[in-house]
Amino acid sequence: MHAILSAYTGQEQLLIELLVAYAKIPILIGELVSVEIWKHKIFPVLCRLNDFKPTSTIPIYLVLRREASIINLLETVFFHKETCESAECSILDLIDYCHRKLILLTARSANGQTVTPVELRPELLTNLSSMQDLEKLAETMEFEISLKALSVLRFITDQVESLPLSALTQMLNTHNLPCLLVELVEHCPWSCWEAGKLKKFENGSWHVVPPEDQVKMTKLDGQVWLALLNLLLSPECQRKYHFDGFNKSQLLKLRAFLTDILIDQLPNLVELQRFLSHLAVTEPAPPKKDLILEQVPVIWDHILKKNTGKWEAIAKHQLKHVFSPTEEELKPQIHRWAQIYIEDTLKVLAAKKPCCRVCGVEAPKRCSRCRNEWYCSRACQVQHWKQHKDVCNLMAKAPRSMDDA
Repeated sequence: MHAILSAYTGQEQLLIELLVAYAKIPILIGELVSVEIWKHKIFPVLCRLNDFKPTSTIPIYLVLRREASIINLLETVFFHKETCESAECSILDLIDYCHRKLILLTARSANGQTVTPVELRPELLTNLSSMQDLEKLAETMEFEISLKALSVLRFITDQVESLPLSALTQMLNTHNLPCLLVELVEHCPWSCWEAGKLKKFENGSWHVVPPEDQVKMTKLDGQVWLALLNLLLSPECQRKYHFDGFNKSQLLKLRAFLTDILIDQLPNLVELQRFLSHLAVTEPAPPKKDLILEQVPVIWDHILKKNTGKWEAIAKHQLKHVFSPTEEELKPQIHRWAQIYIEDTLKVLAAKKPCCRVCGVEAPKRCSRCRNEWYCSRACQVQHWKQHKDVCNLMAKAPRSMDDA
């Protein structure tokens, strides 16, 4: 959390130096892939187990949240060249990870699916019947994580000149990222029409776009176009990419989107427009086939091969030893979790002043016992007490310091 806070407040240089000096980037990438596999292999099994009746979903939520925390951190630090270089061969695993997330984005858009953000509340984490809500929360987080992966991938393409040859081959030929990015331009998963109004997903929620702003480029639109610029205009990428009939026809679809209004917002797209015009009337030379030994991503395959056929056994083991804590075991866990989001931290991260839990207006008062909920008045606090009571009692009983645990 301290690392994410430093990055969020623009004080990331020391953080980057530490991550690079202590070779932490490959470790973060390995943990990112591990949590991704857990979410797709273990979490569904846990949800299907008939005897899975957790007294609190906090331990599971923290695992789900781990992936989002890591990708948020990587999105910030991968803007810097030294971070990308320090990833070394694990950059292949990160590219592989980002490709999987972009596939999910395009599939979701092709099926016409949109995501409604689920607000995390303590009641959700302690409700005995909240597993269904937690699954919805995981789905929302998956969508937002995929958008973060798009930004990370774009930052990686900024460094195409310094990436290993294996990384370029993986992006251009193995995963054919240029064509995948064209699909994102076509389908735009972060925008949708609802009841005749255009909505776009920004800053964690869907917003109705006023008519005068509907042609305005969003940050996510810009990430896709910048990644295409990096992959298609780099001489090294042009030498390695296979402009066959299919790839060429897909790339030429971009010309319909390169309007004067779009180019005014991102002038560099003029170069891409010229490249596509040239591509339309020429037959690029086939890529030069070099006989080389290439590295491949290993983390995903290694974990799957090691645990194939064991997912249900792992889920049952974790159910017994990790996700079914007693009330006494849960108290210090809740305390540690609450300490992460102490008041000073929230002041830094909060985009606006706290709102009343009941009526939504600005809230100057806070629950004095658990210090977790905000209210505008005593009347709203009393009205909400029935729903808040169990959580408040549980958090209030937690030890105030780790020495008391």
